[in-house]
Amino acid sequence: MTATLTAATDAVGRPAHRDPNVLRWLTAYTSSMIGDSVYYIALSWAAVQAGSPSQAGVVMAVSAVPRALLMLGGGVIADRLGPRRVVIGSDVVRCAAVLAVAALLFFTSPGLWPLAALALVFGTVDAVFMPAVGALPARVTTRDQLARVQGMRGLGIRFASVVGGPLGGLGVAVGGAAAAFGLAGLLIAVSVPLLVSVRLRELPADDKAAAQGGTAWRDLVAGLHYIRHHRVLAPLMLAIALGDLGFVGPLNVGLTLLADERGWGASGMGWVLAGFGVGAGAASLLLTVRGRLPHAGRVAGCTILAGSVAIGALAFVPGVVAAVGVALLIGLLAGLSGAMCGALLQTQADAAYLGRVTAVSGLVSLGFAPLSMPLSAAAIGAWGTGPVFVVSAAVCGLGGVIALSVPGLRRAELPK
Repeated sequence: MTATLTAATDAVGRPAHRDPNVLRWLTAYTSSMIGDSVYYIALSWAAVQAGSPSQAGVVMAVSAVPRALLMLGGGVIADRLGPRRVVIGSDVVRCAAVLAVAALLFFTSPGLWPLAALALVFGTVDAVFMPAVGALPARVTTRDQLARVQGMRGLGIRFASVVGGPLGGLGVAVGGAAAAFGLAGLLIAVSVPLLVSVRLRELPADDKAAAQGGTAWRDLVAGLHYIRHHRVLAPLMLAIALGDLGFVGPLNVGLTLLADERGWGASGMGWVLAGFGVGAGAASLLLTVRGRLPHAGRVAGCTILAGSVAIGALAFVPGVVAAVGVALLIGLLAGLSGAMCGALLQTQADAAYLGRVTAVSGLVSLGFAPLSMPLSAAAIGAWGTGPVFVVSAAVCGLGGVIALSVPGLRRAELPK
C-alpha cells in the first residue's frame, strides 16, 4: 500500500496519454462507465417487464433523490478519506449490489422492489462516487496535464455511451435482465484491481492540513466558503449552472418533442443525437491531443455564448440534415465549454477541496439542471418549440456572459 501512495514522479514531463499510470486510471474509469450504461439498460428493461410504464419511470427516478440530497456530503467524504479509496469502495458496493440482483432475477421473479432498492443503492453510492471521481485526476498526474486528462475522460465517457448501449441490449437479448445485470457487475469489477494499481501523488503540506479539517459539517462549510470566495470558482459555478439549465431541457425532452413536431421520427432524432455526440467527441479529442488551450476562461465564455445561439437555431432548421449539422456544432461547442470548465475546476481548486468542488458542480448539473426538463415539456406544450428553445438559449447564453464579464474567470488560464 505504501508504494501505491508515493508520488508519481515518473509522470513529470510525460504527456498524460503516454503515462501508464494515467492510462490505468482511464481504463478503470471507462470500464466502470460502460458498466453503468449496461446497468441502466438492464434496470429499465427489468422495470418495464415487472411493472407498468409509470412504475418503471418511478424506479428509474429513485436514484436521483439520494444522489441530489447526499452529493455535498459525498464531497466531504471524498476529501476526508481520499478519492481513490472512495472510488474503490463505491465500485465494490455497486458491483456486489448489481450481481446480487442478477442472481435474484435468475432464480426468481421478485417484482419491482429489488429493482427500486438497487436504484436507491446506486443513487446513494453515486453521491460519494461522483465527487471522488472528480478529485482523483489531480492525484494521478501533474497539474500541467489535467486539461489533457479532462479530454481523455471525455473520450472515455463518449466511448462508454457508444459501447454500453449495444452491450446492454445484447445482454438482455441473450439472457434477459439477469444476464445484463451480471455483465454490468463484471465490467464494474474490472475497475477495482486497476484502481488498486494506480499510484497517487502526495498532497502538498498546505493541502494536507486543509484536508484534515475538523468535523464533517465544518469541512462542508469550509468547502462552500472556499468556493464562494474564490475569484474563479464562484463565477464558474454560476456559469455552469446557467449553461446546464439552458442546455439540458432542449437537448433532452425538447429534442424529442421537436422531432415529433417536424415528423423526423425516432431515426431522425437518433441522427441528431449522433451529430451531437460526434461534435462532443471531437472537442474531447482536441483537448487530448493539444493538452492545453490558451485563454481558457475566455474560450469557455465564448463557446457557451456561441453554443447558446446554436441551441436557439435548432428549433428553426428546415430539415433533419440541417438539424444534424447544427447538433454537431452544438456538441463541439458544448464539448469545448464543458472541457474548459472541467479543466478550470481541476486546476484552479486546491487538491484538498476537489471532492467538495466536484460535489457542488455535480449537484448543479445532476440535481438542479434536470428540473428544466419537465418545465421545458410543459412550456413547449403551451407555447411551442421555437419560443422555448429561444428562452433556453438566452439562459444558457447568460452563463457565457458571466464567464466573460467577471475578470478573474475571463483571464483564467490553464497551467503550462
